[in-house]
Amino acid sequence: MNPAYTLVADRAEHRCEYCHAPELVFNFPFEVEHIIPISKQGSNDDSNLALSCRSCNLRKGNRTRGNDPVTQIETAFFHPRQQPWQDHFQPNPITGEIGGLTAIGRSTAYYLDMNSPPQLAARQLWIQWNLFP
Repeated sequence: MNPAYTLVADRAEHRCEYCHAPELVFNFPFEVEHIIPISKQGSNDDSNLALSCRSCNLRKGNRTRGNDPVTQIETAFFHPRQQPWQDHFQPNPITGEIGGLTAIGRSTAYYLDMNSPPQLAARQLWIQWNLFP
């Protein structure tokens, strides 16, 4: 396990810092990921680490930017250490869909595929269990 796991997980309240999945419902700890990947000169400093579910971490990979699906303008992805989640994302409390309020939110949700059918199905259960949003 990553030595920074406890610090990062506690800071994130044991939720994926991208899609807000609750770690509680998984049978293994979430991953500590580099917001700016080491391959792109990111650091191992705590300010560059985020808690990420496997789905978001795999889809993000070493990317930090993507095109906003509405404007097609390239934008940086959401940065959990620098930006409040609620400024960029709006969860639908009935469907579980995560809508992007900004180009940053839209591009992050799109590239991380936050609204895939399996993600939505899981979120609908989490809503019933009062674990989301």
